[in-house]
Amino acid sequence: MENIYLSIKNLYKEFAAGEGLFSSSNARLKAVNRVSLDIHRGRTLGLVGESGCGKSTLGRCIIRLTEPEGGEIIHNGTDILKLDRNEFRTYRKKFQIVFQDPYSSLNPRMTVGDILGEIIKFHHGTKSNETEKKCFELLGHTGLPRSSINKYPHEFSGGQRQRIAISRALAVEPEFIVCDEPVSALDVSIQSQIINLLKDLQTEFGLTYLFISHDLSVVKHISDDIAVMYLGRVTEYSGKNNLFNSPYHPYTKSLLDAVPVPDPGYRQERTRLKGEIPDPVNPPGGCPFNTRCPVKIPVCGNEYPGRYGDDGHFTYCHLYND
Repeated sequence: MENIYLSIKNLYKEFAAGEGLFSSSNARLKAVNRVSLDIHRGRTLGLVGESGCGKSTLGRCIIRLTEPEGGEIIHNGTDILKLDRNEFRTYRKKFQIVFQDPYSSLNPRMTVGDILGEIIKFHHGTKSNETEKKCFELLGHTGLPRSSINKYPHEFSGGQRQRIAISRALAVEPEFIVCDEPVSALDVSIQSQIINLLKDLQTEFGLTYLFISHDLSVVKHISDDIAVMYLGRVTEYSGKNNLFNSPYHPYTKSLLDAVPVPDPGYRQERTRLKGEIPDPVNPPGGCPFNTRCPVKIPVCGNEYPGRYGDDGHFTYCHLYND
């Protein structure tokens, strides 16, 4: 389909899970376990799930900050995982990332002008005057004053630092940005400002986002499509409205039930999950959610479910096996 920017097929990433430097354990942690989904051009795919489910690893694998063990990532008919380092260099400009903690991701010994300027010079080959002009343009796009160019990261608030990080991502004129929990460390009032900024930039530059978060209220505000992850796997994928109005998977329903409702008089019946997330090194057989699922049936513990639904809204759950 022409509107698909990236098509991810059976993406797989695991890590050694030995305990300590001299451990002889051969245990492996399946951080991303055969994930398949599409990211549509000019839209935002929200990726949600509990901590440790593999959201950030998936985002890093997609832009090859972390190299997957297997699978395919198709962009314009090309599997970018088959490209060597030199061949992938042209794609590096297209793919950028905004990290969760802007203070850790910005060099504290460099001014904002230096942080942005070195990227602009390297990728665009500009001279000093042109570089400074481009820096001012980037700061203007992200709502920062021109005086910011001579300041260091510690002189800014958390929200301002995240604006600098977004400016840095825009410096190479990307097409696709992974937003890895970009507002989780910010105050609620600042969160809304950054979310609105990201939406404005998407409209202005035609950007495609993968927005990673554990906060469904934030994801609902910015996303067009949503994928839900649990224990390294995608359990449900849908357009935003369908997912919030008619969720399929019991795990998705439990996440939606946990979202606070700002009305003290409102009462609703909530799905309460029992138990803890299973050990990802030694996951349960069958459906990985079966140990916590309130509506599981016998087959859930024996077989991994197939995919049910269509490309617009699908889930992996035995309850929908006709």
